[in-house]
Amino acid sequence: MSGFEEVGIAGSDHLREALTNCTDPQQAIEDFQAENGILLPTLQHALPLLDLHNIRRLEFHQSIMEELNERLIKRTAELAGSDDKKRYKKIEDLLSKCFPLIRNKVVQPVVMSVMKCLPKVPEKYLSVLVEDRELYEVAAPEVKRQIWEQNPSLFGDEVSPLLSEYIKNKEAVLFGNDRVNSHMFFSVPPKTRRQGDVVQRLTQMVGKSIKLYDMVLQFLRTLFLRTRNVHYCTLRAELLMSLHDVETNEIVNEDPCHKFTWCLDACIRERFIDEKRSRELQGFLDGVKRGQEQVLGDLSMILCDPYAVHTAGLSTIKLLVHLVSQEKLPRDSQVLMLLLRMLTLGLGAWDMIDKQQFREPKLENDLILKFIPSLMSLLVDDNMRIINRRLNENNLEKRSIPAILPKFIKKDRIAATLVLYYVLHATKMRNREALCRILPNIVRTESNLSYDDIFLHPFTSQLVPMVEDFTQEQFCEALFDRFLLVHLGSQENVTRHTLKLLEHVFPKLPSERLTKLQGILEPKPGHSQDVRELYTAIMDKINSYTPSPKTPAAEPIDSPLISVPTPAPL
Repeated sequence: MSGFEEVGIAGSDHLREALTNCTDPQQAIEDFQAENGILLPTLQHALPLLDLHNIRRLEFHQSIMEELNERLIKRTAELAGSDDKKRYKKIEDLLSKCFPLIRNKVVQPVVMSVMKCLPKVPEKYLSVLVEDRELYEVAAPEVKRQIWEQNPSLFGDEVSPLLSEYIKNKEAVLFGNDRVNSHMFFSVPPKTRRQGDVVQRLTQMVGKSIKLYDMVLQFLRTLFLRTRNVHYCTLRAELLMSLHDVETNEIVNEDPCHKFTWCLDACIRERFIDEKRSRELQGFLDGVKRGQEQVLGDLSMILCDPYAVHTAGLSTIKLLVHLVSQEKLPRDSQVLMLLLRMLTLGLGAWDMIDKQQFREPKLENDLILKFIPSLMSLLVDDNMRIINRRLNENNLEKRSIPAILPKFIKKDRIAATLVLYYVLHATKMRNREALCRILPNIVRTESNLSYDDIFLHPFTSQLVPMVEDFTQEQFCEALFDRFLLVHLGSQENVTRHTLKLLEHVFPKLPSERLTKLQGILEPKPGHSQDVRELYTAIMDKINSYTPSPKTPAAEPIDSPLISVPTPAPL
């Protein structure tokens, strides 16, 4: 009954005083009921009837209060949505009368609903909510937004757990033991991804507040700089597109990256950047005006999103395959120049934001004139190998890769990224010879990109359909001994991805190779509990595995009817 005395209603203090000073407690209680009950003449005769049915006055009053609460909340919402020019003044007057009852659990929903209807709640009421954690927790999101705008640290406390949860969810997909998860990171459509709980909660928290949106973006930039975790770049794009989905025009129209992100989102959905979309994206990049160069920082962060890099990488390799088939030079392709430009911006996002130098880096001539043709030569060799196989010829010399490739991928992120997407292309095509040729040469790449989860996840996933090739010792040597196991001791994530791969391909591995891998992959003292549990589960699976019995060859049938030809159809 807290707050009743403040609004002139007899509350618990008044009742306590009446019972303390009275000579007849029963009479005092009846007098209190008569004075403070529902004073409607039409109800006076109904109350004795309720008593006869053993309905307590408490139940009666509670039902009346619930009905009144619903009606008052509905009327307040109707007033807020009306065209009355004085509607907010009326709602604020109502708030001043009912706010003292905010700690009363019965009346509290009404008070919170009244506050929710005000576009700007007076500071004196918001300060009460900030000081009382219990009241703050039950406040409506519309009210909390007004609190957060004035208390950035409080908003940061609310957002921080969500950002941590988002990163954990991404890592759970990359390392998920569920077989479905092994193919899900890059295959989930962008609109499905942003229906996730964290993105939806952030969207609701931001609402239509540009100030809160800017705060979230600043949190993401800070965390990206601090951790170099590219998943924060993904969240930056997903939040903007989630606000786009719910048509929050107050924010998306103010974000200069909106149209670029919208177009890029369509490309990610289709997993390809065609010529038409490339012109649109190029128009947005060329449209950055002098004095607005800081926008490049946000654009680079959006392009650093692994899904954007994945789309640009896949599109580049597809385009190079097309140029090889058409016998065209790479430097003549405007689409290729844009893709390289996007990769340069995205992969250089951290340096640009860290140094606060918002200018677009220029493409190196050697990248276009030397590296790209060398990469295309690998595609030519792959085509020649396929043609020779069809002709039953095996006269293609086993050539080493161009010497310029290893040099480039050690110092250039764009070159390293494109070579890794060539590896993914070869894996998807189940090109064992190409993999045996390239894998030993990507052990050392700029920023160790070849052992990053973003690459190892799709790479090991695409290796699973090549299970029959694991019977070949040459392939196992190139994959395990000369690539995956090279950094096994220094990077735990490589152990996890190798174990996940082993789970699917061990039935086809030669027994000596399997025994060797079981010993090498056994967890060391420094490994986490997750790796130990994964290793134990896979070893149990291997030990309990029973090969399917081979189907015996059909015995030849000795019958004169065998030589009789099948009758032709009528």
